[in-house]
Amino acid sequence: MPKILPLKEAASKVRDGSRVMIGGFMTCGTPVSLVRELVATGVRELTVICNDTGLQGDGIGMLVSADAIKHLIVSHIGTNPETGQKMIEGKIQVDLVPQGTLAEKIRCAGAGLGGFLTPTGVGTVVAEGKEHIEVDGRTYLLEKPLSADFALIKAWKADRKGNLIYRKSTRNFNPLMAMAAECVIAEVEEIVEVGEIDPDHVVTPGIFIDFLTKGAN
Repeated sequence: MPKILPLKEAASKVRDGSRVMIGGFMTCGTPVSLVRELVATGVRELTVICNDTGLQGDGIGMLVSADAIKHLIVSHIGTNPETGQKMIEGKIQVDLVPQGTLAEKIRCAGAGLGGFLTPTGVGTVVAEGKEHIEVDGRTYLLEKPLSADFALIKAWKADRKGNLIYRKSTRNFNPLMAMAAECVIAEVEEIVEVGEIDPDHVVTPGIFIDFLTKGAN
């Protein structure tokens, strides 16, 4: 059963130099309250795995503004000009990964797979340094699993055993990341008693969750 912690204590679990997955899509489904507290800890040198860096000063953009990130593994950065500026200045190393490839790399880590084959990126800079495998006359890239020390995710509702329900499009990367990290901290809007959630509605089982914290709606 996960421990239920105040936001500040939950955020303090993340250490300097950690590899951290953060859910969300342009702050939709991002654990914004938890990220805000993470910034307040003064943590540094993070490797952050995420779909995007939100907006300037919002969502994951708060970590960018605070110079807490040294390395980004991300699908796109176009919604946050500060990220692009810091990449140009050499303050943040940015690895751009096609969105579907990023999601599948994370899923592979959670499922215990050794990787997957994809034609996406063949013949582009995405293919540099990667193994090429031919199947039935078509060339694929071998993409390896992507895991993390921590996953910071956002859900709508949890019971005290950590079973999670997401609300509509806020689900996005969160369930995948919950399966691909050593320590998972879930920010939720509501915590209910065991038995109050219909098992058929659970998306992420509590076995994957280490800590719960209550954030803003």
